[in-house]
Amino acid sequence: MAQEIELKFIVKSDSVETLRQHLHTLTEEHIASSQLLNIYYETPDNWLRSHDMGLRIRGFDGQYEMTMKIAGRVIGGLHQRPEYNIPLTQPELDLARFPAEVWPDGVLPADLQARVQPLFSTDFYREKWLVNVGESRIEIGLDLGEVKAGEFAEPICELELELLSGSPADILKLARQLVNVSGLRQGSLSKAARGYHLAQGNAVRERRPTAILQTPAKASIEQAFAAALELALSQWQYHEELWVRGNEKAKADVLSAIALLRHTLALFGGIVPRKASAHLRDLLTQSEATITSAVSANTAVWSAQSALAKLVLTEWLVTQGWRTFLDAKAQAKFADSFKRFADVHLSRSAAELKKAFAQPLGDSYRDQLPRLARDIDSAFLLAGHYDRARAVEWLENWQGLQYAIETRQRVEIEHFRNTAITQEPFWLHSGKR
Repeated sequence: MAQEIELKFIVKSDSVETLRQHLHTLTEEHIASSQLLNIYYETPDNWLRSHDMGLRIRGFDGQYEMTMKIAGRVIGGLHQRPEYNIPLTQPELDLARFPAEVWPDGVLPADLQARVQPLFSTDFYREKWLVNVGESRIEIGLDLGEVKAGEFAEPICELELELLSGSPADILKLARQLVNVSGLRQGSLSKAARGYHLAQGNAVRERRPTAILQTPAKASIEQAFAAALELALSQWQYHEELWVRGNEKAKADVLSAIALLRHTLALFGGIVPRKASAHLRDLLTQSEATITSAVSANTAVWSAQSALAKLVLTEWLVTQGWRTFLDAKAQAKFADSFKRFADVHLSRSAAELKKAFAQPLGDSYRDQLPRLARDIDSAFLLAGHYDRARAVEWLENWQGLQYAIETRQRVEIEHFRNTAITQEPFWLHSGKR
């Protein structure tokens, strides 16, 4: 088994030659492009996908390889997944050759070999550069081609940094150098994810409302903090993809995701000092300014500011960069129960909202929108341990007030204000659980 660690970027098509010339300046170890044909397999009931497994056969230069990728972790565009590679003499599956540890129950399902069938393919040319960064050996791959499923296809124009040996921190260090070259943006959608989407009919991707953050029952405050940042980054990247594909409404969702990042930093700011996130917050401000003023998605999503902000956040998460700023007292707080933290801060947010909206505000409601948005985001991040139906109802009333204020519906404003401030809390009051 190998641990695949890759950082993926989507490349703007008219920036390919500039990028290629830049990569030639980094190293003399260059490997000319060669064709890679990959066929991905699945069962009619998506058994592999349901177990977060990906199966393919790759053909290159008359050689073949069978690969199984199993559940891993994706932060931003950094993919960390165990993978198993088996050389083949011909392009035919032989699932029995995978070790038992690949399978969820430790045993190859008896009928799986017979049920898997080709689902989609990727056909692209890969050009490679090998570089040494720090103590690490990194392969840079430029992939140009297409992913295809039946009648549907979309282009592949990607850059992948793969860690051959060494530390993931060195991949991120190299990436920081590369994002200064125009035309790169972090991509969280793998070729396989795009292929599955095409194979399922290539439906229009819908905007995705922020979901209540779910954390393990005994999560620490630090675990919840990292999960909240990952949620916001995922929302940013997902809606950026929709925006660049033509959904203009997704621009607002990108800005909302950046706001969620800011609100996360504020919510946990009693533990993580401002100096720990100063650089990140500066980059978020620059990204917001670029996105707000941009006349099109193409102007914003390919900007160096946006690329660097997402990359710095990815690095912060992977390396837990906030830890160097925490003293012993803060470290002890971060290790404490997130449930207790949620109780305390939900009570604070609710008290703040009730005070702000205790009386009709006439023409001043819009002045309270930043506070309202911040406290709604806080509730999304804190409500995962409680009764979901009650939490959703509580949130919907405040969201209804927010929408009514934004759209200047006076009657609806008063309806939701009265409902929201009188509703019962769905959390505990004591701070204990």
